[in-house]
Amino acid sequence: MTDLPPDPDPAKTPGLEPGGGVAPGSTPPDSAQTSGLSEPEPIPGRRFTPTVIVSLVALAIFLLLFVVTAVFLVLD
Repeated sequence: MTDLPPDPDPAKTPGLEPGGGVAPGSTPPDSAQTSGLSEPEPIPGRRFTPTVIVSLVALAIFLLLFVVTAVFLVLD
């Protein structure tokens, strides 16, 4: 069995006008809302984490290959 959607069914919601609008001065029905993180992300204990180091090495290799290829194409 599947869960019901978080938003109320417009056909069963009181106070809605035809087309789904609400009367002036009326408050629309509540619906589920999710925003932001449920818990703050932990701050790494050091500045260069292993992921940052691997990313920088991969970027350096890519740039080196790009420069070598560019020099080879210019000299050829």
